[in-house]
Amino acid sequence: MPPAISIKNLTKFYRNRFKALDNLQLDVAQGQFFGFLGPNGAGKTTTISVMTGLANYQQGEVQIFGKDVRRDYRQTRAMIGLVPQEFNFDPFLSAEQILIYEAGYFGVDRSEGKKRAEHWLKFFDLWEKRKHDYKRLSGGMKRRLLIARALMHDPAILILDEPTAGVDLELRYHLWSFLKELNSKGKTIFLTTHYIEEAEKLCTHIGVVHQGRVVAQDAIGAVIHRLHGDFVELALKTPVYEFPHQVGEVAVTILDGGKRLSFEEKPGMVNRVLQLLHGKGIEIEKVDVRRPKLEDAFLSLTAKSSGGGA
Repeated sequence: MPPAISIKNLTKFYRNRFKALDNLQLDVAQGQFFGFLGPNGAGKTTTISVMTGLANYQQGEVQIFGKDVRRDYRQTRAMIGLVPQEFNFDPFLSAEQILIYEAGYFGVDRSEGKKRAEHWLKFFDLWEKRKHDYKRLSGGMKRRLLIARALMHDPAILILDEPTAGVDLELRYHLWSFLKELNSKGKTIFLTTHYIEEAEKLCTHIGVVHQGRVVAQDAIGAVIHRLHGDFVELALKTPVYEFPHQVGEVAVTILDGGKRLSFEEKPGMVNRVLQLLHGKGIEIEKVDVRRPKLEDAFLSLTAKSSGGGA
């Protein structure tokens, strides 16, 4: 059984010769809830654009359920439901029409499209707004409409690019619950997010991309356990705005606008950091020691691939 998504040696240049993707490798198994994490500009949205045929590429192989995204474009695109970052609705259509037209684009006849539109509009509490054009909808309603549109042709893979950006906490939790249920029924979900908590709550597996390359891919627990030892967090009485990104072989991360420092516990490391802080006249308010989290793994991986700290 082929993987849901298979990407090998994917390289993508833009016209200014900026290398957005650099021999990127990625495999997502069928039925996984996969989190694709990375800093801004790491290549997440470009990867999605390639998978969905919205961007060309210079080198590599991209397959959806064993089908090539170039050679078998119509087949692969029909297997994917895309929820983009930006609202890209037709401004001349109502919410209901947007869904019906989307179904028709993928070959669903109009009567069936109307049934599906009614189902999703009611499910996402948009039925009363069905005759409104999207500009009259709130930001949260627009997010729900994006997801409803992506599901109209019942795709095998649902790709969500920052789906909860800017939504309130209640809607975020509602969407989390819905996506987990959808995945439990066999839907492969590919998620990009800047909310590490979101990835921890939802995803079974993650890939961390940085500077166009995947620097780690595995089950979440396996990625976290690549970090050895506990983490030390120092709460500071006054913020520190400049601090070495690296002390010895250990990366030091500045958090909360300089109010906290975080680093992996190593022999003698605490003393070295305390000495550096003392030299700057910075006092310590609190010291915590904890087990590593996904956030630590993410910061460590992106720092290592940059050759410095986060």
